[in-house]
Amino acid sequence: MDWKSSRIDALLEQALVEDKAASDATTNLTVDPALRASASIIAREELVICGLGAVPRFLEIFARLDSRPPAQTRFEVISHPEIFDGVRARPGQVLAVIRHNARVLLSCERVILNLMQHLSGIATLTRKYADAIQGTGAHVLDTRKTVPGMRALEKYAVLCGGGTNHRLDLASGILIKNNHISLGGGLPAVLARALEQRKPGQRVEVEVRSQRELEEAIANGAEAILLDNMTPALVKQCVERIRQEARWIPIEASGGIVLENIRAYAEAGADFISVGALTHSARAADISMTIDAEPR
Repeated sequence: MDWKSSRIDALLEQALVEDKAASDATTNLTVDPALRASASIIAREELVICGLGAVPRFLEIFARLDSRPPAQTRFEVISHPEIFDGVRARPGQVLAVIRHNARVLLSCERVILNLMQHLSGIATLTRKYADAIQGTGAHVLDTRKTVPGMRALEKYAVLCGGGTNHRLDLASGILIKNNHISLGGGLPAVLARALEQRKPGQRVEVEVRSQRELEEAIANGAEAILLDNMTPALVKQCVERIRQEARWIPIEASGGIVLENIRAYAEAGADFISVGALTHSARAADISMTIDAEPR
């Protein structure tokens, strides 16, 4: 993850601006402006770390928004070499220590924790899904069901948890769904246009909801199949039918997939299993920050 990209920079800056971090009334009235402190970011439960790279970037952006003298903007972020995004952390483990001006630490505490808790929650949930299908050869996919503006970071968190990214946006892949088919004149016409006019390297995937729709997709040259809202037993039948064509095409399963049944879909033969819950329903990870004054 390029934490210094303009898109990520804008997102982090907006978080600080939204919280008016540079105008922290309580901190500015109660804490000595010259006080230095150490802040420890601590995992309070077992989790998969994500978002550590945002910590120094938040502080750099804050310095740009604030008017403190240079002596008060010096900071250091320290973490163990074996602690980085994608690593499992245990309860009570210190993920990083920040040495900085105490006022800055207090003003940036919430935005740092908000982002790390959210991203680590996604990474942790993804890891559970990935572990559930370990050894099957299937891959867990994310979806476009992301918080507006947060997609790049949320998909990065999925990667940290051992998942695989589906298409980033509507321009980066072709996925023909039932609404495209009904509005575009039927699958043969829609699929023919997509195959003829696609950009080089684009694969045309078709969503099917029944064996009848599958047969139509196969007959008209679909290059990847999405089996939507099917039982594991029906997925198995469809996979066997697709493989009868003596050609390998990617097979994705989606819809109604949870931790308790994902392995059944993987064992049914799906190559990819997409789970919207990775990004739209992940619980925030329990991460805290303790701040202590440094000796003068």
